[in-house]
Amino acid sequence: MIRHCGAREIGGSIMAPASKSSMQRAVACAALAEGTSALRSGELCADSRSALRLAETLGARVEIGGDAIRIRGIGGAGRSSASDEPLDLDCGESGLCMRMFSPIAALSGREARLLGSGSLRLRPMGMVEGPLTALGAFCRTTEGHQPIAVRGPLRGGDAEIDAGESSQLLTGLLIALPLAERSSTLRVARAVSRGYLDLTIDTCAAFGVAIARNGDYSRFDMEGGQRYRAADFSVEGDWSGAAFLVAAAAIAAVGELEIRGLRADSSQPDRAILAAAEAAGASPRWEGARLLVGRARGLPFAFDATDCPDLFPPLAALAARCDGTSSIRGVHRLRGKESDRAASLKAAFDELGCPVSFDGDVMLIRGGAAKGGKVDAAGDHRIAMAAAVAALGASGDVEIVGSECVAKSWPAFFEDLDDVALT
Repeated sequence: MIRHCGAREIGGSIMAPASKSSMQRAVACAALAEGTSALRSGELCADSRSALRLAETLGARVEIGGDAIRIRGIGGAGRSSASDEPLDLDCGESGLCMRMFSPIAALSGREARLLGSGSLRLRPMGMVEGPLTALGAFCRTTEGHQPIAVRGPLRGGDAEIDAGESSQLLTGLLIALPLAERSSTLRVARAVSRGYLDLTIDTCAAFGVAIARNGDYSRFDMEGGQRYRAADFSVEGDWSGAAFLVAAAAIAAVGELEIRGLRADSSQPDRAILAAAEAAGASPRWEGARLLVGRARGLPFAFDATDCPDLFPPLAALAARCDGTSSIRGVHRLRGKESDRAASLKAAFDELGCPVSFDGDVMLIRGGAAKGGKVDAAGDHRIAMAAAVAALGASGDVEIVGSECVAKSWPAFFEDLDDVALT
């Protein structure tokens, strides 16, 4: 448990954490590449370490230290083995690792089992079976959940995929299929989180693999027989984590909070936090590579987070400081997260005196009167961070039960937030 004092002000300068979304994709590409890649990143979170562990299990060599993480790749589909024993791939608690590495593991003729722990045991995985089977591999889930058994080779070809709930399996297919013997076309229905698909395509391109898509993300084409090449790759800053910093500045900044390490042109969907901050009456601005965010006027806002559902927690914290009722659309995207995130947010902000209700697919937060209380993070890193940010504008202390879960994406979150708190 950690306690955060209410009504604190913040200022100064802070570095955004490294993007685990960018890091995990780069690890996958580097593991499949010919030669040794250098990945330049900040502090590694638990999910990024899970990706590195999977790369090693698949046969890549990983060295962490110095100015980069160096990965000597396996140079293709993976090492063949005469062993009848399945290869166990430990995904930790990372949903992206499990869904993304399922197609990657299916490139090899050796059976692999993808396993996870904690909340990952309950997250839906049934969506991997149909596409992998259609593309020539064997795939079986455990009644729609993990463990997932896969065995290749993934041969490529044409397949249909519904990406209306998550783009993570599609990301894995985009990374794996260029190595298949046949060219592939994926016809995609209801693609969400499209910026993350562009992040995937751009990361693959950095490692020498080409993927084409049409304008509405309903078709992706890849030539078969491509090869990943080793690269020197800089992992960009994480807009999902930085969204909490933007919300914190909008709630409690004295002057402006300087946020470093972000790309203004990033394809990460959570960059949309800037539009929400503007709607709440802040005026984020760029000075070169530095993002400057001052305190908002506390205007209630309406925001569509359908394509960026990870923004719900920082948006809820911001809404708690705004006068009146704010609305966030896209509640259906909160299913299958680390917790029942809609229920967890309601429980947290009801406790803090900012009632949450639902109108169909819209979350409504009545702000302006945040107080202290005890919040259960429910094993969800983003709930813990949201409670800490909301505490900046609360009239009393906020206790966060299970706060250690922030290690999943930002191990030093509480220390970094304390560093910019003004005393």
